[in-house]
Amino acid sequence: MRTPKKRYILDGRGFSTLEEFYDEVSRVLIPGESWGRNLDAFNDILRGGFGTPGEGFILEWRYLAVSRQRLGCPETIRQLEQRLLECHPDNRCHVVEELELARKGKGPTVLDWLVEIIGEHREGGSQRGDVELDLREGA
Repeated sequence: MRTPKKRYILDGRGFSTLEEFYDEVSRVLIPGESWGRNLDAFNDILRGGFGTPGEGFILEWRYLAVSRQRLGCPETIRQLEQRLLECHPDNRCHVVEELELARKGKGPTVLDWLVEIIGEHREGGSQRGDVELDLREGA
């Protein structure tokens, strides 16, 4: 009989910014571990070996509706403005285009970025395919 995958629960009410999401990841997925606190490092955590089970796990995201609102256009604009200050000159044009879209309420949001990264680790994704995502509008 196969051992059930470990379940980690992210509470969408517990964070309002991408940085606070990283705090939640630290608290829930990898307590006590040090990591890069950026999208690439989050992707690495999902691969396992940073305290998360190497055989995969379930990531349950509760109160997705709250996260959808908090990690929507205003937070996306804030993140892209910050990225614009720090990005390599070769990437500047692309970030400006993303920022212009976000200011019009279009394009992917911070929430979309995160769900896409997680999705890459699901079965059929471009990564290992051993992370299940359980999205819940409420509890």
